[in-house]
Amino acid sequence: MMSLTVVFYMYVILFGIIGGMRGWAKEILVSFSIVLALAFISLIEHYVPFIRDVLPHQSPTLFWLRTVIIILLVVFGYQSPNLSRIAPKMTREKLEHVLLGILFGAINGYLVVGSIWLYMHEANYPFSIITAPDGKTDIGKMALAMLQYMPPQLLGIPAIYFAVVLAFIFVIVVFV
Repeated sequence: MMSLTVVFYMYVILFGIIGGMRGWAKEILVSFSIVLALAFISLIEHYVPFIRDVLPHQSPTLFWLRTVIIILLVVFGYQSPNLSRIAPKMTREKLEHVLLGILFGAINGYLVVGSIWLYMHEANYPFSIITAPDGKTDIGKMALAMLQYMPPQLLGIPAIYFAVVLAFIFVIVVFV
């Protein structure tokens, strides 16, 4: 059996490697799409009556809704246009671009996998092959402690709305 903490860090490293290959400019657009997904999830959970009133917070249906929203926006974020045509200064040529790509890729891994892990925890692990961390073991205690630092916890209301505004300001200033 593999710990969720190990799986989490494996994906963060994988996203970091992908980020190093893609470059920082494309990875920052993915980061913004994840922030947008978290903001959208927050909005529909608080302002759409069916989701707010009918679906319980621990519902597997709510877990799947959140996960599909994140995955869809991440896929669209990774399908970014060729930035060398739009912004020639954003090309991936130097070592610092690769290193920044690794950093932003790892942040994207944290945002994506951490969000899905927290939502899975809130839904009481709706899969038979994935079980909740055992709070009696050291690694289980560490996994449960990590959950309080996952993106949906840190980027609650109103912080997520400020993050979306800052992301759009960044895109307008840097890319336009």
